[in-house]
Amino acid sequence: MDKTIREIKEWLLQDPVLSQETINELLADSRAGVRKLVQSYLKDQERKKKEAARIESMWRIEKEYWAKGYQTLAGVDEAGRGPLAGPVVAAAVILPPDFDATGLNDSKQLSADERYQLRIRIEQEAVSVGIGMVDVEYIDEHNILQATYQAMRLATLQLDPAPQMILADAVQIPGLSIPQLGIVKGDSLSHSIAAASVIAKTVRDEWMIRAAQSYPEYGFDRHMGYATSEHIEALKKYGPTPIHRRSFAPVRDLLEASKNGIGR
Repeated sequence: MDKTIREIKEWLLQDPVLSQETINELLADSRAGVRKLVQSYLKDQERKKKEAARIESMWRIEKEYWAKGYQTLAGVDEAGRGPLAGPVVAAAVILPPDFDATGLNDSKQLSADERYQLRIRIEQEAVSVGIGMVDVEYIDEHNILQATYQAMRLATLQLDPAPQMILADAVQIPGLSIPQLGIVKGDSLSHSIAAASVIAKTVRDEWMIRAAQSYPEYGFDRHMGYATSEHIEALKKYGPTPIHRRSFAPVRDLLEASKNGIGR
């Protein structure tokens, strides 16, 4: 090939479709720089192929139910079951069949910026989005599982149109008459659930970031209320805030120790 290495690099950056003959010619080039460029190109093509297959596979459940006549499917997921502080948040999302799912995945697999960009796309293109938030008082009175169910019910009931089918991450939501399918690890198997995961996570993170302004010594904007060493140390030093879950062991044990005069 009579192109310079720089020209070949710019050409490959345009993501051309290369014939096997052209690939073989580039791999046989006497210049190590050219061989390295084409090897990088081939790895990138393989990555894109796997990502396209992943995206397609995450439509499988939706396509199955669309084919059965369920036109409005709601993915439902939660964020914040495990933290020691803050609310539990659930989201319900109805996606259109032509939604651009590029990059959509379980929110835990994404960076904060990726989640934010996806949230913008979801809110702009979704048929409907519902959000349910349940506070620490409800969590402490009813337990975190019941609070999670309540958040999911609130999110689902906000949807307009109402869904004909719910795809939920791992659970069956009590108190709803809508048909449901609980899918273990659903946020990595269904785009609808993954979209709900992204919305729930970003909404809750924003809540915790605002809480950090009221309680700056706790670092809520860094750990989002989870039981990190920083959070535990702040709890020991300053005690629980009104947004801490007093029914959760680390907070409850600290309160019990304080009541009994331990550590004073």
